[in-house]
Amino acid sequence: MTDATSSTPLTVLALVEEAAARLDAAGLSYSDGFGQGTTNAFDEAAWLVLWKLGLPLDDLDSVENRPVAQAEHEQVAMLLEARISTRKPAAYLTNEAWLMGLPFYVDERVIIPRSLIAELLADASIDPWLGEHTQRVLDLCTGNGSLAVLAAITYPDVAVDAADISLDALEVARINVDRHHLDGRITLIESDGLAACPGLYDLILCNPPYVNAASMAALPAEFRAEPGLALDGNRHGGTDGMDFIRDLFQNAARHMSENAVLVLEIGNERENFERAFPALEPLWFETSSGADQVLLLTREQLA
Repeated sequence: MTDATSSTPLTVLALVEEAAARLDAAGLSYSDGFGQGTTNAFDEAAWLVLWKLGLPLDDLDSVENRPVAQAEHEQVAMLLEARISTRKPAAYLTNEAWLMGLPFYVDERVIIPRSLIAELLADASIDPWLGEHTQRVLDLCTGNGSLAVLAAITYPDVAVDAADISLDALEVARINVDRHHLDGRITLIESDGLAACPGLYDLILCNPPYVNAASMAALPAEFRAEPGLALDGNRHGGTDGMDFIRDLFQNAARHMSENAVLVLEIGNERENFERAFPALEPLWFETSSGADQVLLLTREQLA
């Protein structure tokens, strides 16, 4: 960091640049956790600096020349030290994550929201499979509730159920449902998969635990800080990460209306997915991470 005795005032941009250099020097990289909200050291440094100084998180340009007081400098230094020494994701240190331009509360009870399904809600990629019949939506494995919130905002005439096996996660989801004033439209449900989800749904969104055993064993510290229950797809002792999805496919059709579709995120597990379900021919969506991470299946395919 800049010497406090320097006659040149430290600016916000200079502080961000020095913070980024410190993150780089600590050996952090994209594979070591920046996938939990940012993709490089500069963006993560900007996020931490702007958050700590109470400045707009999306407009560094407007404040880059603002002088930084010594006390602010020291506060940022302490936050960076916590990020580096604990290897906790930045969102756990700030208790805030953003998805599609909306803020969400997060803590160690939930994984950091980053689902690519959010992109599909925002760009209307799913809309061709929806219509007047779309009245009930389920966000399965809701975590902090971010997809449920985005779905309720995107489709203002539908009712949304948000289900998770974790009561801890549902407590966080409640914070976000209330924060976005959607308590009248989103119902939170404790459920192991679809077991306690009532009735039929016209659209099911699901970002489930799908990480294979080898990848789980190799997770960097930032990802090990997240709840393993939300990541590990090997719930029945399998190794390919598809155990939860196998259970889901056995029961999904019974919870889907005639024209319903399931939108499922599987991350980097397409090879394991296709090996586990060779007879299925899903539609793959194009996302910012490519065309092999989010898929769509109809009720007819799952029946």
